[in-house]
Amino acid sequence: MKILVTGGAGFIGGNFVHYMVNKYPEDTIINLDLLTYAGNLETLKPVEDKPNYRFVKGDIADRKFIFELFEKERPDVVINFAAESHVDRSISDPESFVRTNVLGTTTLMDAAREFKVKRYHQVSTDEVYGDLPLDRPDLFFTEETPLHTSSPYSSSKAAADLFVLAYHRTYGLPVTISRCSNNYGPYHFPEKLIPLIISRALANEELPVYGKGENIRDWLHVKDHCSAIDLIVRKGRVGEVYNVGGHNERTNLEVVKTILKVLDKPESLIRFVTDRPGHDMRYAIDPTKIENELGWKPEYNFDTGIVQTIEWYLNNREWWEHILSGEYTKYFEEMYADRLDS
Repeated sequence: MKILVTGGAGFIGGNFVHYMVNKYPEDTIINLDLLTYAGNLETLKPVEDKPNYRFVKGDIADRKFIFELFEKERPDVVINFAAESHVDRSISDPESFVRTNVLGTTTLMDAAREFKVKRYHQVSTDEVYGDLPLDRPDLFFTEETPLHTSSPYSSSKAAADLFVLAYHRTYGLPVTISRCSNNYGPYHFPEKLIPLIISRALANEELPVYGKGENIRDWLHVKDHCSAIDLIVRKGRVGEVYNVGGHNERTNLEVVKTILKVLDKPESLIRFVTDRPGHDMRYAIDPTKIENELGWKPEYNFDTGIVQTIEWYLNNREWWEHILSGEYTKYFEEMYADRLDS
């Protein structure tokens, strides 16, 4: 198969490209990414010379470019990771989230219809469901939970999901959607909670924690997420939504303290800061559907996964230090400018 992965220079998309390139050497993986601030081609160093991998720089919302790319490559499968994804950034600049997350999605699907793609898969988020109360640990998000968004980011992702389902119903486009809980693991951009705390703790800098740190997230190792998407694309029922969760709920404060303990750093580094507007209190996914239908189970639990993740950051300091210094943005020009498909 020829598989087009959009947003494959980001955190989850990059890990997925690693997963697919290595697991399916007979498939061709085309990585399309615009290389905005969170896109980092250094993430793809381990696979960039593999014969079944290619990188293309481009914008999923650029209709002319996308249709030309589809006409040239004729992908069998499209898996859309490309998205503006940071909630804080969506609060200050909602328009860019609408352009990429909504218009980009419909542009991809229009091309998928035109060139008769066999499967279009949308990578979504549990944030489209809103949040759950802290005093109801018995409640979980299921695929039937109504959409109830809290931020411009989650609203743009929910809108994209609705367009995906509408394209299936209206045009018969063969689609699937996955909605995941918070991911962690290698190659996570340092503005997100876990890599931010690791990098700042190593530098003995203050660790900002929103509110009282009571917000609860269900943490999913990125490699478990990759295996789930692979299963959904190959075996999932067309037109269906699948929730992917890790059964690993932790408060933000527990996560921070766990990292400090592993790094042998003092809790005195923690600084509680004003909570962001509309901050969801608790996310928790019920993954029964994907477990029962597709036989998926997460391999990682948080206690062991977080230790392995911290070890990865300790062993790959150059990767995230390049991001903090801004050096990572030079890699595209140094390595790819004269070897791209355009």
